[in-house]
Amino acid sequence: MSWMRSIIFWPLLLLATSGFAQEKNGQVPPGPVAQKGKSVVFVASDFRNGGVMGAYRSFEGATKKLGWKIQLEDGMGQQATQRKALAQALAARPNGIVFGGFDPDAFSDLVVQAKRNGIVLVGWHAAETSGPTNSLFVNVSTKSDDVAKLAADYVINDAKAKKRAVGVVIFNDNQFAVANAKANAMARIVQKCAGYDGCKILSIENLPISDVSQKMRLIVPELVSKYGPAWTYSLAINDIYFDEMNHPLREAKRTDILNVAAGDGSAKALSRIGAAVSQQVATVAEPLGMQGYQLADELNRAFAEASPSGFQTMPILVTTEVLKATGNKGLEANIGFEAAYTTIWGKQ
Repeated sequence: MSWMRSIIFWPLLLLATSGFAQEKNGQVPPGPVAQKGKSVVFVASDFRNGGVMGAYRSFEGATKKLGWKIQLEDGMGQQATQRKALAQALAARPNGIVFGGFDPDAFSDLVVQAKRNGIVLVGWHAAETSGPTNSLFVNVSTKSDDVAKLAADYVINDAKAKKRAVGVVIFNDNQFAVANAKANAMARIVQKCAGYDGCKILSIENLPISDVSQKMRLIVPELVSKYGPAWTYSLAINDIYFDEMNHPLREAKRTDILNVAAGDGSAKALSRIGAAVSQQVATVAEPLGMQGYQLADELNRAFAEASPSGFQTMPILVTTEVLKATGNKGLEANIGFEAAYTTIWGKQ
């Protein structure tokens, strides 16, 4: 069974790219069987990031099928801690290291050391672009422009339908290249405001993900005071910003502000959107389950000295209506990625 046949039931979720390592028919090559006895360290940018941990849980399940030893380290949202975790990972001399949600270019000396020791490096949301990078065998992610467009277009279309003004505050964490790419792309789309008048970016607020729980309650009243009724929508590069925003918005009597995340589709976000009781009305979800398995497959390909798979996952705009339609099955229920990878790896 080829990879493409296994996911044809949901063609919007995964597309063959026109770039690297593809057969002429556009399908992913079968790939190597499981490379046994490998060890991998997954260094998470921050355990508090639901997207990172969702990808890790799927990756962990995939490594069990491959028979690999896996270790998890928490970077705690701080570059110094991430450096320490990477140094510890290198000292363990694993076969591979995963950069879970942070950019390896900030640790170029450790990247050089890893490559010198023959350690394969892959990433999840670890670079501005998906696919191979100078530091990584493969970076697994959706395209930041695709994510940004879904989120920003939702805001514009919602405003058109409700005849609302568009005054947007964007929440970003500028220590991450992929976050900056999403924030800047959302700003461009809103400012262009195709087919609608009066769209404004009020501000781009740099609030590190690691500081959200402490600082959001202080920032919201300041923004309400500064922008008043001009603030009608929020966009954010991650769902975690809206984990902490509802209460201060209610205290400020601003229940009219609607929130949309260009994030990962965290469990908390899906729960509150599904319940339709939150001011977060939409999120752009990553296919985290599939991406976790793709991380494992890309590592397996590298261990076998094969080329990267060449596939690009697509983001999913999630609203209350979408969640009602999917029910308890989950957003990835019909893809069949586990069976597909199991077949590729020769593990029936």
